[in-house]
Amino acid sequence: MAVTDPQTPAPGAGLIRGADGLLRPVWATEGMMRQYYDTEWGLPIRDEQGLFERLSLEAFQSGLSWATILRKRENFRAAFAGFDPDRVAAFGEDDVERLLGDAGIVRNRAKIRATIGNAAATIKLRDEEGLAGFIWSFQPRTTPRPATMQEVPTTSPESMALSKALRTKGFSFVGPTTMFALMEAVGIVDTHLLGSHRRGSSGVWP
Repeated sequence: MAVTDPQTPAPGAGLIRGADGLLRPVWATEGMMRQYYDTEWGLPIRDEQGLFERLSLEAFQSGLSWATILRKRENFRAAFAGFDPDRVAAFGEDDVERLLGDAGIVRNRAKIRATIGNAAATIKLRDEEGLAGFIWSFQPRTTPRPATMQEVPTTSPESMALSKALRTKGFSFVGPTTMFALMEAVGIVDTHLLGSHRRGSSGVWP
């Protein structure tokens, strides 16, 4: 197939055709966002540490752009001990103050404390099915099939149920919108636009 000019819109699809001929949504056409979209977003994450990291970063993203978080991700990993739940749960007041002084991350006291508390809650879940099993148990029977960005939902019955259930387990900063974004990011739902080269790439959904 002939490749048209770079960044050519795909009519009616909410997608942009890049110089490589692949279709992506507008938000994923350049730089680190394109790299993230092509290699990470929507692929399944089923391990505790990986899910704790994504849960934490989605909480920090609340009210901000994902690009802001993505630029700071390596700083977050360094600041939060690689998002090892055991190490983060042991953070004390000195660590809170250290993190509040770290310009490489989002310096929000409530979100920092929530991350520490969520690490402790993650450890407690090991007595049940664990964080990964718990989150993935809210996978819906079907996934959205959006053709445009306007058709991509921001919440779902499952994200609302997951939010409520996590709160009962001691988690915070886990609202329904944040949990839907998490479910998108880790492959629990597939909201790649129809026609995108990534649609169906998770192996979870056809």
